[in-house]
Formats: sequence, structure tokens, C-alpha cells
Amino acid sequence: MSEHRKTSAPRRHGPMGHGPHGPGMMTGEKVKDFKGSLKKLGAYLAPFKLKILVVVFFAALSTVFTIVGPKILAKATDELTAGLMRIITGAERGIDFGYIGKILLFLVALYCVSALFSYIQGFTMAGVSSKVSYNMRRAIMEKINRLPISFFHKTSQGDVLSRITNDVDTLSQSLSQSITQLITSICSIIGVLIMMLSISWQLTLVALCIVPVSLLFVGKIVKASQKFFVGQQEYLGSVNGHIEEMYGGHVVVKAFNGEARSTEKFEQENEKLYNAGWKSEFLSGLMQPVMGFVGNLGYVVICILGAAMTAGGSMTVGGIQAFIQYVRNFTQPITQLASISSQIQRTLAAAERIFEFLGEEEIEEKAPRFSVTDSPIRGDIRFDHVCFGYEDTQETVIHDFSADVKAGQKIAIVGPTGAGKTTMVKLLMRFHDLKGGAIYLDGKNTAEFERGDLRRAFGMVLQDTWLYSGTILENIRYGRLDATDEEVIAAAKAAQVDHFVRTLPDGYNTVLNEEATNVSQGQKQLLTIARALLSDSRIMILDEATSSVDTRTELAIQTAMDNLMQGRTSFIIAHRLSTIRNADLILCMKDGDIVEQGTHDALMAQNGFYANLYNSQFEHV
Repeated sequence: MSEHRKTSAPRRHGPMGHGPHGPGMMTGEKVKDFKGSLKKLGAYLAPFKLKILVVVFFAALSTVFTIVGPKILAKATDELTAGLMRIITGAERGIDFGYIGKILLFLVALYCVSALFSYIQGFTMAGVSSKVSYNMRRAIMEKINRLPISFFHKTSQGDVLSRITNDVDTLSQSLSQSITQLITSICSIIGVLIMMLSISWQLTLVALCIVPVSLLFVGKIVKASQKFFVGQQEYLGSVNGHIEEMYGGHVVVKAFNGEARSTEKFEQENEKLYNAGWKSEFLSGLMQPVMGFVGNLGYVVICILGAAMTAGGSMTVGGIQAFIQYVRNFTQPITQLASISSQIQRTLAAAERIFEFLGEEEIEEKAPRFSVTDSPIRGDIRFDHVCFGYEDTQETVIHDFSADVKAGQKIAIVGPTGAGKTTMVKLLMRFHDLKGGAIYLDGKNTAEFERGDLRRAFGMVLQDTWLYSGTILENIRYGRLDATDEEVIAAAKAAQVDHFVRTLPDGYNTVLNEEATNVSQGQKQLLTIARALLSDSRIMILDEATSSVDTRTELAIQTAMDNLMQGRTSFIIAHRLSTIRNADLILCMKDGDIVEQGTHDALMAQNGFYANLYNSQFEHV
């Protein structure tokens, strides 16, 4: 982040900050685009339509086989009842256990086949949901690489992580469970309705009276709970963002005794998540007992009417027994549909957040006219009336910057904090697009290079070091992935890091932890310098590269840099002006403009802004 941005631009996230889904944004509104999210989700499922059809087919067969069970069992019940009556009346033939046994064996086989089909559809759907979540996570990761740097200035890391983890997990679980339940429930309702009609249309009409009453209650509950499901997913992103920021800066939090404030902020966010969570779960949990209550009322009415019909001889005992089972089976899928509706809300809330992220505006890439790989890079750089301001502010950071840098020159950029020094080198590497003017590399406009290709010409060491969890060897090799171990070690020696690494128990195979806290800040800086040296780029950018090392190490690195940067164009940003006295050209910046330029001796002789800046570092010595 540029120095100007640190002081002038409002901070959007930080140790106690929030991303766009912070308290001010989380109103808990309903899903904004139900149809749109559903359509996009359907696009992700489109490649698996054949497997989904298999799921539908086997789910339907499994349900049908389960449904016909009570009707077949009714025959065994009728035979048992008829046999008892024959025994009571003294008939010669009693209960036909052979017939009943055949029916029961047939039922066992039927239920086994139903279970097998259920397993097949469950296994297939689990594979589909896993693949969809895999594709979504991959799409999010690819999207991250295509987003402009400005997006991450206004979005908390925790919120992005929550979309990759929590939202995708929610979607995956819903797909593996809800779709099969939805298919099974619909098939059950249709199948049970047909079977009930085949037994008694009068009792079926009574059973159907349950449906509108149930739907009325479900509609009320769904409408009340929908906003809480949306809020739950958003608050979860906020909580994750806060935790991630606090954990990443736990040393600073402890140093400034910020534990109490951090905990208080966490409690506030967690309270919002808790409230949204319990309300959504409570309301969705009401569906089961409400549906059960309505179903039991219908069950009582059907039992009374069925008993009267059986007594009148219009129904058999097996028939009423089967119908009562079907009534139970009829209300159960309706209850499941009510439960699934809650899960679908949660799914669409998660899907909307995912698709909202995937729909963020990307970096615009035009067809490149030039390529770094097509011709060797000399390193001539020309800044031609460069003008720039960050996308989310109206303030101009760089007003009218012009400079001409020859290949192989060592250029120092100096100035007070907020002058725009770091911003200039970020513009050079096209981390941001210009608002006016142009930057030329070997006479070619950098805007006409592909960004990734352009950056191959640069090696960069920022004041904020970055190392990932892996061995020291792997971290240095990140500068050039095809480098041999010997080349990595040579770069380490040039950066004065080899001796330190060899003192470690595992040497270059020492594994750095996630935050690289098992090495010092200065040692991390040395490793990033070694990485930049390994890249062997024609243009080197060093942004306060020696700010975290001691004076003795700094002198050693300076000597190594002077030797290694022979013939390379190099840009050095430094606050300690004594380190850049031998620069070929010093650009002195103030408020986004060059106010003075020249060699150290020439600028000191002018006794102007640079001279005052240089002398100020000795005033309090």
C-alpha cells in the first residue's frame, strides 16, 4: 500500500476494522436476486445433468418401492384377519402362514432393492456436490487473481475467506442433502397420493385438507426466517474477518493492550451472529412441530372415519391399516419439504454471496501489442506526465510525474511519507492503471503489455515482507520456480543470508510457519531480497529493502546489491538517505510531484528541499 494511502485514504479494514459486510452493511435483507442466483447455480449444475438424472431416476425408484410396501403388507394383514375369523367361526382352514411368509419375504426383497437404489442416488449426488464445490473454490481462487488491487483495499480478508470456506461448504452440504430429499419428498407425495386414492378417495380428500393448512404455516415461517438466514451468512463473514485480523496482528494487539477492545468487538459481532443464527434455526425448527400438529389432527379425523367405514364393511382392516400408514407417509414428505425450504434459503444466501464475489469487476485486459519474452529488455524507463488517483477516492495522488531513466542506472526515489514514492513503483508494474500520461519500457507503453508478462521484467522487494508456509529453499525459489538448488544458494549468499540459514537445525529445509514468526523480521527481509536476486530481472525495485536489518548487515547487503545490479536498472526507495548517496539519479518527491532531481552532490549544492530532507536525519543525533 502506498505511503500516501496510509495517511490520507480512510482505512477500510485493519485490526479493528470491517469490510463491506460490517455492521453498517448487514441489514439482514432477503435474498436480493432469487431467480438470478438460482439460474447461476443451475449453470454450475448443468455439466452434471446426466448424473442428476440418474439421481432422480434412482431416488424415484427407491421411493416407489418404499411406497408400495404398505399396500402389499395390507394383504398380509387381511389374510391374518381372515384367518382369525375362520378360526373363530370354526372353519377347517385357519391362517395361511405360507402366503403371509411369501408376502413378508417379498417385502424384505423390495425394501433391500429400495435401500440399494437409495445408496446409489446418495453416492452419485455426493460426488456431484463435491465436484461443484471444487469448481466453485477454483473459480474463486482464479477470480482473486483477476481482481484489481483496489478490491482488496476495500474488502476484509476474512470476508473473502468466509466465501471460500463457509459459503461453499453450506452450498455443498445443501446440494448433497437437499436435492435428494426434494426429489424423494416430491416422489413420495405423488406416489402416496396415488396409493391413497386406490384405497379410498373419501379419506384421501380428508387427508388433502391437511396440505393448504400446512402450506399456510410454512409460508409464514419461511417469510419470517428468510432474512435471518441471509444475515447469518453475512455476520459469519464479519466474525471470520475480525478473527483473522486479530490473529494476524496478535503481537500488535498485545503490545498495545488491545485484548479487551478486541474481545469487545468480537462479542458485538458474535452477538449479531448468535441472534441471526438462533432466530433462523428456531423459526426453521418450528416447521417440524407445526407440521406434526397439523398432521396429527388429520390423522385423528382419518382414524375415526376409517373405523366407521371398516365397521360399515366398505373397507378392510388391512386397508385402513395401509391408509393410516400412507397418511403418516404423506405428512412426512410435506414436513421434509418445509425443512428443505429453510435449507434452500440458506443455500441461496450462500450462493448469492459467492456469485456476488464472482461477479466483481475484473481487471480489464486488452490484447497486448508487445511481449517481454519476444525481445530482450534493456531497462530504459520513461515516465511521461503520469497522473494517478485511487479508484475509491476522488483525490489525486500523483499529479504530473515525468522522469527519464536510462538502462543500468540506479535511481533513488526519496521524499516524506505520503509523497507517492511506493505508488510510483506500483504504477510501473501495473498494479493500478493510470488516469493520465503513460509509462514507457524501452520505448513501449507498459499499458500495451500483458500484466503478468510485464512483471517478468521486474524483481521486487517491498517494505512489507511476505513469506509462505514452506521451507526456506522453497520461499527463495518463489522468485524463479525453475531455479536449481545451487542457484538458490548462490542468491542466498549474495543476499548475505546463507550464513544465517546454515545455523538453523535443518538449514535450507527449515520450514517457516504460516506467519513466518520463527525467523526475525530482519531475516525475513534478507530472504525476500534473496528471492528478488534469484529472479535475475533486468529491473530491480527495492522499497525500503534494508529497513529491517541492522547497520552492519545493511552495509553488506548494499555492497552485494551494488555488485549484482551492475547493468540493471534499479529503483530504490529509502528513508535513510545515507544509503542512496551513490545513486546515478535521485528523484525527490513531494505531494505526488518531482520537486528536485539530480545526483546527491548536485542536490546538496542546491541547498533546497532535498538538502533539508537529508540534513533533518542528523538534527537530533
